[in-house]
Amino acid sequence: MKETSVSAATVGRLPTYLRTLSELAADEVASVSSARLAALVGVNSATLRRDLSSLDIVGTRGVGYDVKYLVSEISVVLGVHQEWPVAVIGAGNLGRALANYGGMTERGFPVRAIFDVDPSKVGSTVGGLRVEHLDKLAETVTARRISVAVIATPASVAQDVTDLVVGTGITSILNFAGEPLDVPEEVVVRRVDLATELQILSFYQQRGSAASRLGFEYFVDIDGPVLQRP
Repeated sequence: MKETSVSAATVGRLPTYLRTLSELAADEVASVSSARLAALVGVNSATLRRDLSSLDIVGTRGVGYDVKYLVSEISVVLGVHQEWPVAVIGAGNLGRALANYGGMTERGFPVRAIFDVDPSKVGSTVGGLRVEHLDKLAETVTARRISVAVIATPASVAQDVTDLVVGTGITSILNFAGEPLDVPEEVVVRRVDLATELQILSFYQQRGSAASRLGFEYFVDIDGPVLQRP
């Protein structure tokens, strides 16, 4: 794979490709055309072919792509062919929901620890795990080989918690706190802001409705919205 040629936009689409291809594989579909796969994941064919080409993956003319091969290759690119143990920081409603979500384990991100500082939560059980005090973060990260931290704390303490996480050597953080985090250059943070995502949905909802009234079909490609006469 030509790592330097893979754009951030392509990386953002790969999990959707993998999920769709895994469903096809489960249905024993052997091959899929770029047009069908693109339609299933909601992008145009040119975008899909360009994304796969950046991974040095090309289809066979008249046949398409081998589904199992694509699942294998994209899994390797995303690193989900191996496990990345996760620690959830914050045992509130969101943290408890994440710890109980079996889909994380299925995708190679088993939750191995959950932390909090609230005495009413420390010692309770969530998703089969005992909620531990944040004071034990460093030793637990080492003992359980945690490689990813999920910040599910109030925004007011997120930076302090992140500083503790970075101090343990973790370099991959998923941030649900809503506020941007200040981290060293080598640490990768993905921010999940649910309010922002809902506002984006509102943007597309408005334009989809307007396009429908004008007699256009509206669909969203990650490269940008497209209006097309039916």
